[in-house]
Amino acid sequence: MDAIKLLKNDHDEVRELLATLEATTTRALKKRRDVVEKIAMMLKAHTTIEEEIFYPAFKAAGEKSDDDKMYFEALEEHRAAGDLVLPDLLGTDPGSEKFSGRAKVLKELVEHHADEEEKEMFPRARKLFSREELAALGEQLEARKAELLS
Repeated sequence: MDAIKLLKNDHDEVRELLATLEATTTRALKKRRDVVEKIAMMLKAHTTIEEEIFYPAFKAAGEKSDDDKMYFEALEEHRAAGDLVLPDLLGTDPGSEKFSGRAKVLKELVEHHADEEEKEMFPRARKLFSREELAALGEQLEARKAELLS
């Protein structure tokens, strides 16, 4: 699987989990805990493979200042979601309205980030990398993701 397909599949899976989380009520404590833990695990693996493998390759292949801008913006979006909002959500009582608000903010951040990557960074990556290079990156991403999730 090429790198972009793998990353897009991750986006779709996390979007689905976030939609499931958003649809829960304050009474669905166990479901909320389970779903948010799965989201945290998926996001950690996804951001790690992007930051360790995909983004550095993208930055190295980039030819324009816009490529650098995309790279640094993506890193900051990871930081906002993964270091600020997600830890707050994990530490919030799943039976509270505060949990619902934080879940919504996380969903908005992740969807914005994924949409931006899919509309800007991924099409640019398709121009910067050959099919063979994307396939090789995909293998690296897949292997590292499996390692992180085991």
